[in-house]
Amino acid sequence: MTARSTIFALSSGRPPAAIAVVRISGPRAGGALEKLIGRVPEPRKAALARVRDPASGEVIDEALALWFPGPHSETGEDVAELQLHGGHAVIAGVLEALAGIEECRPAEAGEFTRRAFENGRLDLTAVEGLADLIAAETPAQRRLAFRQLKGLIGDRAEAWRQRLIEALALVEARIDFSDEADLPEDLVGPALHAAQQLREEIAGVLADGHRGERLRDGLVVAIAGPPNAGKSTLLNRLARRDAAIVSPHAGTTRDVIEVHLNLAGYPVTLLDTAGIRDSDEPVEQEGMRRAQARAATADLVLWVIDASAAGGAANGPPEDFGSTPIWLIENKIDLMSGGPASDPTGSSRNECGFILAISALTGSAISALEPAPAEFARNYLGAAESAVITRARHRHALEQTVAALDRASSSISAGHEELIAEELRAAATMLGRLTGRVDVEDILDVIFRDFCIGK
Repeated sequence: MTARSTIFALSSGRPPAAIAVVRISGPRAGGALEKLIGRVPEPRKAALARVRDPASGEVIDEALALWFPGPHSETGEDVAELQLHGGHAVIAGVLEALAGIEECRPAEAGEFTRRAFENGRLDLTAVEGLADLIAAETPAQRRLAFRQLKGLIGDRAEAWRQRLIEALALVEARIDFSDEADLPEDLVGPALHAAQQLREEIAGVLADGHRGERLRDGLVVAIAGPPNAGKSTLLNRLARRDAAIVSPHAGTTRDVIEVHLNLAGYPVTLLDTAGIRDSDEPVEQEGMRRAQARAATADLVLWVIDASAAGGAANGPPEDFGSTPIWLIENKIDLMSGGPASDPTGSSRNECGFILAISALTGSAISALEPAPAEFARNYLGAAESAVITRARHRHALEQTVAALDRASSSISAGHEELIAEELRAAATMLGRLTGRVDVEDILDVIFRDFCIGK
């Protein structure tokens, strides 16, 4: 990607569509627009124009043209935009015409956004927020991503960095001008006090239970239990479609099946896992190993048992799920002659935290179960919309910042002012890496590779 080249791409959805948007960015954007429509419109005002092939003069389409001269544009460069009719032939004709213009080439994935970053229009956290906004599947994810795009963490990180730079300036002044008579004797103390206050602020942001990352990725609810307890039937009932194969034979589910749901506006991934029992069959053993591993890392486990089977109540969950909340679901109450052990119209609490008797096959008491995971997601993720951290990269940078500030505080007892300055500088550098202001070339490709062409 060279700064001298002018790039173009279809920036709207896949054709055919009512409208297609073709975007051009770079030093030749104005010239390319003039070749296509014969003029450059007044900045930021839509102009109706006929789009022609510069080579043949043939009219390709009649469209709206917009002109955004840099640096006040989305990418910080000269940007032109054509709003065309969204047919295959129209789009192909315009892109082919642009490819024939000197120094114009098709954009690579994420190149428009990358140029916006390189030209200071977006910092790295805003770029990630934009990617999350495009990928958002629920209202809660959309709200969090939009706040990220508008500086939720980026603005705060830059303010923290400026405060660190001010503290660092005090320490360096003490080091460089220690023999000056008019310099205050104690400059390191106020600097470390400011750094300690900053350290507490960042530590408070880190103590969020990883809820921001969880909201971005989605809450994980695992359906687990012994074989043939009706786990796959329950998954299909909650998903309202046949996502999993249902069979009366034990061991049908071998691998983990994932279904993504929107529950009360929050993202939830529902997992159907292999039945857990003693088995000598290698494939089933691997399925059970994966089932237990995924269930152990889930945010909630629905442990399903066959309430109609002899000793069904004894098939409780194993003890290796750690602190993961477990709800006991007594299934197949339609097969019980004496009635369910639990009230099928409601729920009660036991050592598992929640118990409910249902029939996943007939739907009996499902209406009592369906709102419960949504309420759990709301309670678990409700506070996540105000979370500052949404990615592991953010958390790592802030943890490294806190560690550097701790090392700076511990250096004061030894009187090493140079070490204090170095640790404050390291903390400021980590905050700069968070926003992309310093030394981020090694992570740029990773971030931009997931963007679509034209963004």
